[in-house]
Amino acid sequence: MSWTTLLLLAAGAYGFKAAGTFGLARFMSGDRARGIGALLPPALLAALIAVGTLSTEQSLVVDARLAGVAAGAVAVWRRAPFWVVVVVAAVVTAALRRLTDGALVLT
Repeated sequence: MSWTTLLLLAAGAYGFKAAGTFGLARFMSGDRARGIGALLPPALLAALIAVGTLSTEQSLVVDARLAGVAAGAVAVWRRAPFWVVVVVAAVVTAALRRLTDGALVLT
């Protein structure tokens, strides 16, 4: 990546942040816009978790990561503390990786 590309990306990121701070406040003043704005972060987080769990480069992969995320979700549902959720997800993922070497790859 060249310095020009890096500087252009940094300027674009700063521009988006400035536009959100100064320009979008008037559009986010309505109740409907605030409701949509409140729903965006959880939806984006769920999308990032799904992509990180189910994909490897160009393939759709079902492996131990999915079981770890599912175990973590059960721990969240049972209202476990955050550190317990992380440990449960890591232990389940590590145990399944230890038991199985392969993964089901869907292309």
